[in-house]
Amino acid sequence: MKKNRFIAIGTAILLLCTGCGAEENVDNVKAGMEAVKNLEYNEAVSCFKAALSDNADERQVCRGMGLAYMGMSQYDDAIAYLERALQLSDGTPRDIDYDISYYLATAYHRSGRSEDAISTYDAILALRPNEKEAYYLRGCVKLYSGDYEGAKLDFDTAVSLDSDDYNRLIQIYDVLTDNGYKDAGREYLLQAIAENEKNMDNYDLGRIYYYLEDYENAREYLLKVKISTDYEAALYLGRTYEALGDYNYAASIYNDYTLIDQTRAEIYNQLGLCRMQMGEYELALSSFQEAMNIEGNEMMQSLKFNEIVAYEYMEDFKTAAALMNNYLKSYPDDEEAQREYQFLKTR
Repeated sequence: MKKNRFIAIGTAILLLCTGCGAEENVDNVKAGMEAVKNLEYNEAVSCFKAALSDNADERQVCRGMGLAYMGMSQYDDAIAYLERALQLSDGTPRDIDYDISYYLATAYHRSGRSEDAISTYDAILALRPNEKEAYYLRGCVKLYSGDYEGAKLDFDTAVSLDSDDYNRLIQIYDVLTDNGYKDAGREYLLQAIAENEKNMDNYDLGRIYYYLEDYENAREYLLKVKISTDYEAALYLGRTYEALGDYNYAASIYNDYTLIDQTRAEIYNQLGLCRMQMGEYELALSSFQEAMNIEGNEMMQSLKFNEIVAYEYMEDFKTAAALMNNYLKSYPDDEEAQREYQFLKTR
């Protein structure tokens, strides 16, 4: 369950109409944010430009433009708009200032300006010294920049601010593992068990043991959780059986859960991946597409990529190539997809 994105680009905003200029009294800022959420970045830019001519709040427009350009991987433009949004502050730090700063730090990092990203987190922490998210994200930037010791100090501080936040511990484990420090990541998980085992519930113990690759213990604790009503427990138990090589039983766990709850995209995605492992490519494709139809799901990128892979295994290379072309318009930074697209164009 790795989460390699620092901050999600999409923002859930209620939209009463569907496109800028489509109806009278359209709120173009809201329309633009809805377009960002739907990965329609060019449409978003058009909406925000229309909002400026309607004398909308310039700060909200600049923030939205920044998010749209981030989505298009045009980080210099994103930075310019987000910096402008911060300049429009009235001088009193408010929640929106921190929100913009987090996005700006992400844009700096993705554009290769790590020092500016770190400075932005420094500014957040100067005003909010207990902001554990800023410590964690600053640690991530330091780690990607090669400063392991600095990253560890930030991770340690983030943990000290909330030692019972097991989601954060797993995030730290993931980012350390991704950067070649798996043993250091394991230490955070082992310490959590050593210090809190008696107070941890079966779900938390199960998932910690899952990441420690102690799948027997993971299964033991997760089986004590009512997986018919706890989707995260069902997800971890299924993944534990996958790790044990029993894809058929893992698929049955996921499938049984979908009979009760049809709103969890990640369950459908895992079901599709299991079916891929078992060579059931059409059923896998169906699982990915069912997940994609779940409104507001936050893993559309993974689902779209997995859909393409399913078509490849079905040897429908024409459809796979067409989908990959569209995929890269939304996710131009995906280097693996770029390589795969070159392969598909030769088939």
